Parts: sequence; C-alpha cells; structure tokens
Amino acid sequence: MTDFAHPDTSTADIPLAGQVIAVTSGGTGGHMFPAVALSKSLVRRGAKVLFFTDARAARYTEGVEGVETIVLPAGGIAGKGIKGRLVGAARLGLGTLKARARIKKAKPSAVIGFGGYASIPATMSAKWLGIPFAIHEQNAVLGRANRLVANHAQRIATSFATVKMIPSGDEDKVIWTGNPVRAEIAALAACEYDTPTNDGLIRLLITGGSQGARVLSEILPTALVNLPENIRTRLVVTQQAREEDIDAVRKTYDGSSIDVTLASFINDIPERLRDCHLVIARSGASTVAELTAAGRPGLLVPLPHAIDDHQRFNAQQIEDGGGAWLIPQDRFSSEAVTDRLAKLLTNPAALTRAAKAAKSSGRANAAERLADMVLDMLGLNPAGSPDNKNMSKDRGDMQ
Repeated sequence: MTDFAHPDTSTADIPLAGQVIAVTSGGTGGHMFPAVALSKSLVRRGAKVLFFTDARAARYTEGVEGVETIVLPAGGIAGKGIKGRLVGAARLGLGTLKARARIKKAKPSAVIGFGGYASIPATMSAKWLGIPFAIHEQNAVLGRANRLVANHAQRIATSFATVKMIPSGDEDKVIWTGNPVRAEIAALAACEYDTPTNDGLIRLLITGGSQGARVLSEILPTALVNLPENIRTRLVVTQQAREEDIDAVRKTYDGSSIDVTLASFINDIPERLRDCHLVIARSGASTVAELTAAGRPGLLVPLPHAIDDHQRFNAQQIEDGGGAWLIPQDRFSSEAVTDRLAKLLTNPAALTRAAKAAKSSGRANAAERLADMVLDMLGLNPAGSPDNKNMSKDRGDMQ
C-alpha cells in the first residue's frame, strides 16, 4: 500500500491529536483503498485509527503506522441461498458483538464506514452506542450495507456528484468528497493528456479488474485486428487478460502488426495510464476514480450483473459529463467495437475533449476532503482549510 497525495501537512495535522477514530470496510479493494487512504490522512492529523474489517482484507492495513486492525467475522447475504444467508447472518451477528465490545471499550470519537458487509458490525455498533458516524459510497448507487445505516449517519460522503438511492430526507447529509486513489495515480493530474496525432502511435490500455474481464479478451483482439491498416499499424496495446486466456488472445493478435503487451496483472498501471490515449475497461469504482483523477478518456463496458447495476450508473455519469463512452455488454460485439474505435481513434479532438471532461468529473484530494469531513462532523475544522471552506457548499448537491 502506497501513500496518498496531501497538499498541506502543517496545521491540518493538529486537531485530532490523541483521538481515536474507527474506520471500517468490507474486504474488496474497491472498499479498502479509500478506507486506508482516509486512515493515513487521519493518522497524519494526529489520530489513532482502529480499522475493523474481515480476514481477507487484513493485508491492506499491514504496516500502516498508527492503524490497529481488528478482524471481524463477516459474511455476505445478497445473492445467496437460504443456507448461505443464514451463515452470513450468523457471522454478521458474531462480528457485531465483537465490534460493539471493542468500540465500547475504545470510545472512538467517530466511526467511518466504507460499505461492504464487513462494515455493518462497526457502523451498527456506532448507531447503538450513540457515537457519531459517517459513511462513504464509492459507486454511483448507494450500496446495500450503506443503505442499512444511511438514515442514522451524520454524513454521507460520495464519489460521484449524483448518487442514487440516497434515502429521502437525507440529501442534506451528502458531501461530494470524491474517491481516493493511489498517490501515483493522483500525481497524473499534473500530466497533460498527450493528444494523438494523425500519423503517430495510438496507445490503448485495456483492463478488466484484478483478474481481467473475459468478454474483453474475447471481443477486443478481433475488433482491433479488423481496424483499417492505417490505424492498426499504429496501435500500441497493453491488455490485461486472465492467465488461462492469454494464449488465445495472443494467437488472435499474431500477424496483425499491432504492438501488444499481454499480462494477467499490470504492475505499472500509473505509467501506462499516463501514456495512453484511451482506456477500455469495466466501470468499477476504482477504475472510474483513476480515469477521472488522471483525466483519461474511457470506453467503458459495465459488468452486467453488478449488484444494483452500479457499474452502469458509474459509467453513465462519466459519459453524461463527456469523459467516456458507454457500451452495454449485450452490444459489445467485435463489429460494433471496430466501428466505434475506427471513428474515435481518427478523431484526436474528441479524445482530447473527453480527457478534459473526465478530469472535471472527478474530485481532487479526496482523502483529505474525507478527513476534513470527519473534522467538520466533530466540530474540529482546522481554520483556513481550503476544503472545509467548501464543505457546506458541497453538502446537499446530490439528487
């Protein structure tokens, strides 16, 4: 886990000295990255952080100074059969008992939840014990775990300017903080988009989550190979694919004159994102946050079975702002993609406009905005903080 950018580390660090703040998150990277980012910001401001999560996520907080991790029993319920739901509910019950006991003993000043079922024990305990708490939503749809506690939260922080399923009457709690990204990605905001030329190289970055998306591996190689020669021979493609799919993907590209790098895991994403002209990807919260932080245009293919169809809403917000193009998976054929890319990759002005729009769709310094929100909630606003000056203005803008 790497550190996150911080614009000012002077007086903003003082107000939380000696205080305990509890942070809680489900075990997936999409929940954990922003939760850890906030934790680091709170520690820089003097707090001790108790981090409640499940066993699969404990690795995310290993070695983070000032953060103590409490591993809770937790289990999901959505999409499971009766037995699975019973087991999940039992584990949540045990996790809640453990979280409540620890929170009651530690007496944190606040609890901040980032969604996922593993966040429920700590946020529910905060509710029952009368401890101020807030939630952060990474997607454009309020997640199920967050919906369980949103009515009782003092603040609802969001990654998007508009978030669906905010409970009626709670709109005034909402603050658009953005979604934190790694420092290396945040730094790309200072790197201008390299507009492609009519005869220069065209760099594409194709990702599909930590394991790659099979549909991208099945459709994109054929779509790219079928592009007109004057486009195809200029392509430099970095594509993530499942390990078991790489041989088939490579075979499709063979003999196409396309410069291709294939990998099941791309360990230099910041550099690839900096240099690329177009990203083709799913539209999970982390992917969208990175696109908007860097200011890079995207061709987004939402996962059709994502809970509450949140990936489609994520992509729709960026498309509505002009920063990306959404293609539903049921229309993501090689012919359709070839046609779309043939038009996009010969229109540098459209790509440049989308890059600028993508950047304007995001929110800079999201981790610090979240920390400012905690201070605001506790009445400890650092005087003169530029983010806190906008805190009331940012609140209540959501629909």
